[in-house]
Amino acid sequence: MTQAHTKKRQFFTLFKQALKGDAKHDFTQGSIGIAAFLLAVPMVLEMAMESVFAIVDIFFVASLGFEAVAVVGLTEAVLTILYAIAIGLSMGVTALVSRRIGEKDIEGANRVAAAALWVGFSAAFGIALLGWFYAEDILSLMGATESVKALGVDYTTIMMCGSISILYLFIINAIFRGAGDPAIAMRSLWLANGINIVLDPILIFGIGPFPEMGVTGAAVATTIGRGVGVLYQLYHLRGELSGGATRIALRMTHLVPKWNDIHALLKVSAGGIMQFLIATASWVLLVRIVSQFGSAAVAGYTIAIRVIMFTILPAWGLSNAAATLVGQNLGAGQPERAEKSVWRVAWYNVYFLVGVAIIFIVFAPNIIGLFTDDKEVAMYGISCLRFISYGYGFYGLGMIIVQAFNGAGDTMTPTKINFFCYWVLQIPLAYTLANVFAFGPDGVFLAITLAESLLAVVGIILFRRGGWKTKMI
Repeated sequence: MTQAHTKKRQFFTLFKQALKGDAKHDFTQGSIGIAAFLLAVPMVLEMAMESVFAIVDIFFVASLGFEAVAVVGLTEAVLTILYAIAIGLSMGVTALVSRRIGEKDIEGANRVAAAALWVGFSAAFGIALLGWFYAEDILSLMGATESVKALGVDYTTIMMCGSISILYLFIINAIFRGAGDPAIAMRSLWLANGINIVLDPILIFGIGPFPEMGVTGAAVATTIGRGVGVLYQLYHLRGELSGGATRIALRMTHLVPKWNDIHALLKVSAGGIMQFLIATASWVLLVRIVSQFGSAAVAGYTIAIRVIMFTILPAWGLSNAAATLVGQNLGAGQPERAEKSVWRVAWYNVYFLVGVAIIFIVFAPNIIGLFTDDKEVAMYGISCLRFISYGYGFYGLGMIIVQAFNGAGDTMTPTKINFFCYWVLQIPLAYTLANVFAFGPDGVFLAITLAESLLAVVGIILFRRGGWKTKMI
């Protein structure tokens, strides 16, 4: 047997192990490359499935016209605040669970998981109330025209009222990732996406006995798909009672609210939530700037961002792997191994995103053309896709570095970086380039690239100082 054949067999063996999941693997020992691979494969596939939600919805909705796409874009811009809460909480969850697992404190990890469920439920309830009573006002605030509001109020209401499915998918998957069980998180997204892919065309176009719901059908399909994925997650949170082999095993006694655990989670998550509220508030304002130039500009921007998410979210999966490795290795008292793990995963991410950027820059017209045949919408989409792709190499490094801080429980450092790069630089620059220098939407796209690239540079400088290694949580 040749050496090449042996390596190929080893690769496929590891790949199958990553997909199946291995609750007994110790990520604080042995090869860093193997540890990163076992975590990264299911996490990348998990985030790829999350991005499929965005691509599938916009693919079917685009055939309804650019006003329907604008509904999705404007609602998505508002929902980025929800995602900020979900991702911020998931950072705290991953940091605390991974640290407890690294310390071999399984009971402590279970308590963190239970606290996360209570916090997620409370946040979802508040967002659902806003969606139920103020969906039309929210669309107005985002600059929607009367026709867009009439078309989209039900879509916005359903998406916001179903927010618990979004929050729980992120939070519970963060529990599994922090525990080193990413295969379960991956399978929950597979299930949710499979249902969404089937239901989307059925409910949007009224296939068979189902009513034709238009853009509202996309919201119903997505919410049902995510909801089933959450039920799958809750089943596996029971650990061995579910027939699985997970490190987390919640019992009814864990679900009694313990305010000390909730407070500890909120303390660590606060920086993560602020971090992403800053980032997502910036994105909301960017959409508002783009909306000055008409619904076609918003539609083109929305399509391009959905395509970008398709690649950014898998890259985010790699950064989640880095966060878990940092948390578990710091818990095990191995900060140097944690740092080596970060750099290893960072360069994997750069190679991936630079390759994607080349494809996007060269084939932007073909890619955007899959989603729209409106020439004006396509023009904006192509421009957005190309401008943002120019910074992909920097994004690859920046994403990993930021998640390394979060995995260590140091969520405030990325928060400060985000505030500087997004609010001090990106928003004023986008407005100035778009309006003062008359670049139009291109000015917004260029500002995104410049701000994200600067974020990576600042993050690397602060990461090398090493203060995150001594963070106690």
